[in-house]
Amino acid sequence: MSESQSKVLIVDDDRFVRMALREALLSWEYSVVEAADLKTGRKVFADEEPTIVLLDIDLPDGSGLDILPEFKAARPETVVVMITGSVDVPNTIAALRGGAHDFIGKPVRPEELRVTLRNAGEVQTLRRELEQARKELSSGFRFEEIIGESEAMQKAIDIARRVAASDVGSVLLHGETGTGKDLFARAIHFASERANAPYLAINCAALPGTLIESELFGYEKGAFTDAKARKEGLFEQAHGGTIFLDEIGELELGLQAKLLRVLEENTFRRVGGLKDIPLNARIVAASNRDLKRESEAGNFRLDLFFRLSIIQLDIPPLRARADDVLLLTQHYIEKANQKRRGTKLRGLSPAVQKIFRNYEWTGNVRELRNVIERASILEDGDVVTTTHLPVDLLKADNSSSASSGIVSLPSGGVSLEAVELDLARQAVERTGGNLTQAAKLLNITRDQLRYKLKKSGDYDAGQE
Repeated sequence: MSESQSKVLIVDDDRFVRMALREALLSWEYSVVEAADLKTGRKVFADEEPTIVLLDIDLPDGSGLDILPEFKAARPETVVVMITGSVDVPNTIAALRGGAHDFIGKPVRPEELRVTLRNAGEVQTLRRELEQARKELSSGFRFEEIIGESEAMQKAIDIARRVAASDVGSVLLHGETGTGKDLFARAIHFASERANAPYLAINCAALPGTLIESELFGYEKGAFTDAKARKEGLFEQAHGGTIFLDEIGELELGLQAKLLRVLEENTFRRVGGLKDIPLNARIVAASNRDLKRESEAGNFRLDLFFRLSIIQLDIPPLRARADDVLLLTQHYIEKANQKRRGTKLRGLSPAVQKIFRNYEWTGNVRELRNVIERASILEDGDVVTTTHLPVDLLKADNSSSASSGIVSLPSGGVSLEAVELDLARQAVERTGGNLTQAAKLLNITRDQLRYKLKKSGDYDAGQE
């Protein structure tokens, strides 16, 4: 924040001090308002909403330390600098506890004051940036960001909202790879009372068991060869917040037993430690495997499964909510357009819409997102055509077409010319009206295709 944008409130009963401070502040391009006592200071503070307050401790109607907490409660972002003729330890402690930024002794030295104000401005800027970053982070992981109008998805979102509003200590997310388990975990965190505390995640499949243990529990100095100093683990760092244990089905059985103890007793110990540390964090675990079946096979502890799945949230695969495919597609097109140079994508060709609706999407939402990102890079026009679709989607479409008998001979017969025309129209539709690409799909020349369309009345010279 520049000096010219900052308003400073001076609260001091000495008018000569106020005069000197006002003169200096105006020369530095601050705007200035004043008060000579607590009563006036309260009113001016409420009316003028200053960004910085220079507050004297000894005032005619009380101590500035008494009004300091009021100022900070009303406007936490306001920086308060105490001014006093004698700085003593009790006053210093009281001021810092009340939220004061700094102390300046009387007589006030202009350069010291200017440095203090500059520091105060930097603190305000950092606070604003931090708050903005926190808002942007949380806004990106709200339930409103989870796209889906299907009954299955709405049911999952409703359960997740209830979890977020509750104080349940653990929840299990189950869903195939790419269904958005991490998005649900973050949404639960940022919709809960824990939103302002840390959200920490670890992928249990990405790290060896010994490293996961030290990451979760932390360790004491000398606990093992490389433990040169004490380290806090995620259970400690996430105090008041949420820990996301992704792919928990990959956790070794020995660590599963230790995790169960933590969840049962709400305490943990650092590796090599003797002291129990209270746990104050919600555990959100996720797996793409059926942990009940895994426990029956001896790969996962049944008691841990029951402890984690007090509430189990099943996230449906994309093939189970086909109605959401085009909604998600448009969402990812809009995201891609933010990065795209030149012509923006506006949607899918009719042929691609049909393919998207019928495709199995084994990679779920992640696969759909990647297909749109690929198209946004390769497409020259403003619609996604079959030209740049991955081979898997085209193969699935060809298989579906073959099984549905699109070119099978009907029992009553059919006009060969009508079949040719139908295929020509499909090729043009698939390529978004690009006759050159459509001709390639039919293995004929562009002029031959144009002739067939013109003969049927489907060709318009103005379309090229």
